[in-house]
Amino acid sequence: MSFDRAFHAAATYASPPDLVRFCHHIDPDWIEQALQATGTATVRRRRLPSEQVIWVVLGMALFRDRPLEDVVSKLDLALPGAGTIAKSSVSQARARVGSEPLRWLFKRTGSTWAHRSADAHRWRGLSLYGMDGSSVRVPDTQENRETFGSHYGRGTVSSYPLARIVVLMALRSHLLAAADLGGYEDFSELHYARPLLDSIPESSLTILDRGYYGAPLLLQLESGRGRHWLTRGKKNLKLKLIEKLGPGDDIVEMTVSPDVRKEDPSLPLTWQARRILYQIPGSSEQFLLTSLRDPKCFPADEIVKLYHERWELELGYDEIKNELLDREEAIRSNKPDGVRQELWGLLIAYNLVRLEMEALANQEKLAPTRISFIESLRLMRSEWDWLSFTSPGAIPKRLAKLRENVKRYILPPRRKRSYPRVVKLQASKFPKKHPPAELLK
Repeated sequence: MSFDRAFHAAATYASPPDLVRFCHHIDPDWIEQALQATGTATVRRRRLPSEQVIWVVLGMALFRDRPLEDVVSKLDLALPGAGTIAKSSVSQARARVGSEPLRWLFKRTGSTWAHRSADAHRWRGLSLYGMDGSSVRVPDTQENRETFGSHYGRGTVSSYPLARIVVLMALRSHLLAAADLGGYEDFSELHYARPLLDSIPESSLTILDRGYYGAPLLLQLESGRGRHWLTRGKKNLKLKLIEKLGPGDDIVEMTVSPDVRKEDPSLPLTWQARRILYQIPGSSEQFLLTSLRDPKCFPADEIVKLYHERWELELGYDEIKNELLDREEAIRSNKPDGVRQELWGLLIAYNLVRLEMEALANQEKLAPTRISFIESLRLMRSEWDWLSFTSPGAIPKRLAKLRENVKRYILPPRRKRSYPRVVKLQASKFPKKHPPAELLK
């Protein structure tokens, strides 16, 4: 039985009605539209059609420790009677489809799922988002070095090439609304962040790391109707007091540097924001900057508390790297477009797991962050395993048995951090292996 048919059959027999239907979240028309929009739809019948290749890539993300041919075999994606699909055939099929259909599909699904989620978990009428970047190691090939680049520091170069990723996340469910990715060496995080601003809806608040501070980005974000931002201020920032709103709560003015205005003459000479001072016990005084200027609608103490939800972004990256990628040194793909394809598939798969976590949280009337990502991922992997060899009528019974004790998925309320952020493991005493010099030329 094919993977997609098994899911539809399972849904038909399912009881209760909110049984996980992993595949149903992706409308089959979206996959067809992704292929048509990017000019990669399969015209003639192949051993591994383009629409099935997309599921292979998603399977790669879920089954990180399995070879490609095993993913294909496990998901039963080969056409009836096609026989065993060789590893070379899978690689050729992936190359034929390329990365653009996965990119298109992520954009369509992410915007649908994450904005709907953010709308359901508002703070004082605003949907909450976070934006931040990270990097992923990719296989050390010459093509990947030339395309993505490396990190240089203290006279050394990173052992692996790095791809840079920036995401826009619905903070209270971890669903990714938008993302951009590319080379590490040529562009900064801000370069990949700017295109994501168009994905931020009205009546929203986006929380950013202080590395994203700057008039070009923040003023563009603020230009949308009811779009707001919140970030932590840098200590060396020069501010001019304009108005006192309350103790440790002011309206301040910043100057736009001449160099920045030279690049964008439309920017004003100065711009204003609200500054909120706060202090964590045992730390020095810090301050937040925000476009939320009304102290009655947006109390300062609530904003300080809210800012720390930015940490949800870090937890999301941890789930992707440590759980989905199993803390492997690098992803699989040896060629640049394969890297992009794999990363877009990884982000889609992450969203699918998170979408099911939100459904379970709604069922139990809990916040989505109270559901265990690890347990949910195990359930997803088990479902994909079953569907390749189990009859449709038996699937609901298996799933119902797993869900009898729903408490296994529920995490206790978060404790307040009581330990400093420190490195848990010391660096190895052995010398670091660096790439051959000829790869860096």
